[in-house]
Amino acid sequence: MGLSLLLKLTTLMLCLFGNSGSESHSNVQWDYCVIGAGPGGLQMGYFLDRAARNYIIFEKGNTSGTFFQFYPRHRKLISINKRHTGKTNKEFNLRHDWNSLISDDETLQMRHYSKEFFPHADDYVRYLKDYSERLGLKIQYNTVISNISRHGPNSTHTDYFTMLDQENTMYTCKYVIVATGVSIPRVPNFSGVELSEGYESLSLDREEFEGQSVLILGRGNSAFETADHIIGSTSVIHMMARSRVRLAWATHYVGDLRAVNNGLLDTYQLKSLDGIIEGDVHELLLTKASNGKILLDISDSFKFKAPVHMTNNSNEEEYIIPDNFPLRDSYDRVIRCLGFQFDFKIFDNDTRPGSRQSGKYPRIKPDYEADGIPGLYFAGTNSHSLDFRKSAGGFIHGFRYTARALHRTLEYRNHQVPWPSVNIQPITGLLDHIIKRMNEASGLYQMFVILADVVILHRNGMEFEYLEEFPLKMIHKLEEMTGRRGDEYIVIAMEYGKHFSGPGEDIFRSERATGEPQEAHTSNFLHPVLYYYKSLPTEEDMKNIEKSHDVLPTPHALHHIVEDFLTDWTAPISHVLVLRRFLETVLKKDLRNFWNHQCFELALTYDTLPVSCQWYLHGHSVPGNEELWNLAHDISV
Repeated sequence: MGLSLLLKLTTLMLCLFGNSGSESHSNVQWDYCVIGAGPGGLQMGYFLDRAARNYIIFEKGNTSGTFFQFYPRHRKLISINKRHTGKTNKEFNLRHDWNSLISDDETLQMRHYSKEFFPHADDYVRYLKDYSERLGLKIQYNTVISNISRHGPNSTHTDYFTMLDQENTMYTCKYVIVATGVSIPRVPNFSGVELSEGYESLSLDREEFEGQSVLILGRGNSAFETADHIIGSTSVIHMMARSRVRLAWATHYVGDLRAVNNGLLDTYQLKSLDGIIEGDVHELLLTKASNGKILLDISDSFKFKAPVHMTNNSNEEEYIIPDNFPLRDSYDRVIRCLGFQFDFKIFDNDTRPGSRQSGKYPRIKPDYEADGIPGLYFAGTNSHSLDFRKSAGGFIHGFRYTARALHRTLEYRNHQVPWPSVNIQPITGLLDHIIKRMNEASGLYQMFVILADVVILHRNGMEFEYLEEFPLKMIHKLEEMTGRRGDEYIVIAMEYGKHFSGPGEDIFRSERATGEPQEAHTSNFLHPVLYYYKSLPTEEDMKNIEKSHDVLPTPHALHHIVEDFLTDWTAPISHVLVLRRFLETVLKKDLRNFWNHQCFELALTYDTLPVSCQWYLHGHSVPGNEELWNLAHDISV
């Protein structure tokens, strides 16, 4: 009887845990479990699939990109679909394609799915479905994951994770990558909040708003998107939020208010009844009047102390609302458009990560791993806490690159596959390679001040290798994360100027840009910046810049390439020459190119030769052929 029971228990354990795909633990079903088949999860799945890793993607819906079946509510994306750039270079074109994911299938580009500059969300759902199916990604649909729990012998070594679905089926994984996005509507806690309705359940029928007065709580794109949708039907729209309006074209942060949604600013500033006001929604009090309309009150902390002659009892302090309070009229509707936040309920209490940005995002380290939970990583919008209000990591055109950076990190950390690089080459090719990257690279362009290219110098600056799109905040751990090291380093990032905008700044002022190479350090618009280090910054150096808000610790040499109206950094004098001279200064080498006959003459008259001539003397000149010999004869070389 006891033996029979033991066999049954053993069989049950094998069914629950399986043994496929694990090298070190027989109870691990997959090496990688990706939670969520939205853009972030699909992008991560693509990289894992092409690396032939043992992975699975869990998706709660019945198709990829479930979020976009419902959001944005008014169905217009604000990620641009610029189909024509005048270029055929795919990498360059991705700079201006904010919807497509990275893949090896040229047909999987958003321009093939919509001709609209701001595509319809349904077209994007169709795109994501094709992306997952054509690339053959391993996705298990209709699976709602919860109770993610980490099991390990200690706090520094990950053993495995377990999780449950809605049927109480258990899954086990060595590593978990959460890409669920931010899907939980933010609902403030104030008296009468139940009288408001949420963006997530808002009617799209404009007839329902005909002649109504509406108060919108929020100041982001969902709030203005809602206002734009109903502005032709309502009698008045008021908008209230704690912060002032931030315009994306002023802050260079694409999460701020986009011009496509800012119609309410016109009717406010041109005094056509609508308006916006600053105030903390947590201080609101909503009540329902006898006529069914909603009245607004505020907490005592926002009222003013009434003069004695306005009180009923002169011995008591009384606080009242001013009689010209801006929101004194009643409203037919109060709509919450306060954004979304990450769903932390998918974790077991012991495995739940911390939060940032007031609970909007999980707290993670610059290598995309949860702080204090080894083996738990975040991709897609979930990783935006690292660059919130700094770069584009919360959006498709940004996190497609951070997902790739995470994948490259995992490849070396878990499988000893070094970070991809341009192999070691003679230093004479460095200038051309940098020029190509800063004019074409889309990852640097979109994830400015977050991802950077790293030039690793070898043999006293005679050779280099080139790493693309490395996380800047991990530069002090370059060797640990990539398996590559060198003698000296040049870090290449894209940056806006520190004073491109701010309260009261006129971002369209006449002197907003410069074209003078000697004034490149004052450039306001996006431009390349090169940091030269004789040795990499230390961990202490990186901690110090958190206080100063610098991009990187002070380098041994710094070079700004002047901003360019066309974002084309190929001008021979303004861009290329000054860059070459910077490289020559830090490398202490002449990087000019010479013909062989010039090298021969220089070798007869100088002790020190330019690098290109040193290669010539070592027999690395261009091999001759009949055409070259005839050309040389014709020009008397």
